[in-house]
Amino acid sequence: MNQQAGGKILLRMENISKSFPGVKALDKVSLQVKAGTVHALMGENGAGKSTLMKCLFGIYNKDEGHIYLEDREVDFKSSREALDNGVAMVHQELNQALKRSVMDNIWLGRYPKISKFIPLVSEKKMYADTMKVFQELDIHVNPKAIMSTMPVSHRQMVEIAKAVSFNAKVIVFDEPTSSLTEQEVEHLFRIINMLRDRGCGIIYISHKMEEILRISDEVTIMRDGQWVATEPAKELTMNQIIRLMVGRELTNRFPPKAHDVVDEIVLKVEGLTAMYSSLRDVSFALKKGEVLGIAGLDGSGRTELLENIFGSATRKHGKIYKGSKLIHNRSPQESIANGLSMVTEERRATGIFSILDVRSNTVISCLKKCRSDRFFFLSNRKMQEKTQWSVNRMRIKTPSLATKIRSLSGGNQQKVIIGRWLLTEPEIFLMDEPTRGIDVGAKYEIYQIIIDMAKEGKSVIMVSSEMPELLGVCDRILVMSNGRLAGEVTATATTQEEIMTLAAKYV
Repeated sequence: MNQQAGGKILLRMENISKSFPGVKALDKVSLQVKAGTVHALMGENGAGKSTLMKCLFGIYNKDEGHIYLEDREVDFKSSREALDNGVAMVHQELNQALKRSVMDNIWLGRYPKISKFIPLVSEKKMYADTMKVFQELDIHVNPKAIMSTMPVSHRQMVEIAKAVSFNAKVIVFDEPTSSLTEQEVEHLFRIINMLRDRGCGIIYISHKMEEILRISDEVTIMRDGQWVATEPAKELTMNQIIRLMVGRELTNRFPPKAHDVVDEIVLKVEGLTAMYSSLRDVSFALKKGEVLGIAGLDGSGRTELLENIFGSATRKHGKIYKGSKLIHNRSPQESIANGLSMVTEERRATGIFSILDVRSNTVISCLKKCRSDRFFFLSNRKMQEKTQWSVNRMRIKTPSLATKIRSLSGGNQQKVIIGRWLLTEPEIFLMDEPTRGIDVGAKYEIYQIIIDMAKEGKSVIMVSSEMPELLGVCDRILVMSNGRLAGEVTATATTQEEIMTLAAKYV
């Protein structure tokens, strides 16, 4: 934390309001950010944090209020205008040209020319300029690599490098660590400290309170589109932040494990090896009513394991048994028919249909159950009923069932996805980072849903980068390392240190 926090006011947002059809997203919210400080912005999903920043960045037009950058009133009409005036934003949901190279993505719209007389792109200068930014930030990524070939964590670091390359005075980080490993988080914090020392104003949005208390100088908390409090970070505790965020006490981070694991094998995997990834020779068994965690570093094969079980990735060899029956799961459709479901890691890329509404995104998993009793056609009444059940069960905040899902917060989008799968009544639930980008109150609700499913006799396999989450929710934890199963531990009898030791076993 910056011990000299309290420089000149770099950014002022005064009485910002913004409404969408059916909902007031921001109601006279004010924010001040000082030069050379990190200002955290916290609140539950749907509190208005990202909406406020999109009003600053020119993605949304504010309905009322004023924005001052270094005492000069600004009203950006586009993100390019914001960037040109020294305001950059690293978005939670990456929006990149995946078929282009790293350096193309960084310099898109401002390619360096061979000379002012020859309007041709200088690949040589673009490469050199990219390397200069990467060396300054200690980022080890090939500038010529195609974006789609890289893991999400590397793409996130490229997006951060792009923001820094604009020499911005104000940089917004929206959930920047949601795709990063612990080592990459430490790297990001070094970059943020460097920018703070330069006099930048950093706005940091995160649900991870340990990060907030560690990296921030000031914290502003929002609730239901309104400003609640702004306090020095050093004067706040985790419990105080939770109380201000959710408006009530939240005494426990995890629900009690009120389910019993039955000594009955519901899923058995033998020698699972992937065709196109490093996953090899993984074997384990899943019991009825068990919540089985999957831990490991980024690239360890956690996601690939779930994808190969669910049939969304190609297996080289290996067997999968549901009970005593051999199943093949050659495709997601076959897996769904076999009683499995899967929440994917990349919500925007593989989880939602962004141009469709909440209802369509919910019932798409169970259209056969939505047919009319008398005709083959879909029944609007049944689709409405099933969507409403999911919205009520998951406590989804949406103006209506006809609202486009892309206009919901990231956490509410995730709730729609989980509710969609609950409608298929799966026996085995595969969940890859189910609480990524979700606030503490909504996390608790999802933990409760997971435990309730286990109580009903369903079984869950859950991948998570957050070890306290695995320890707090799971019964048993498998640890992956470099595509192999490095070990197995019981959640109640292990430590984070033991898990990290296993995670580094084959690295």
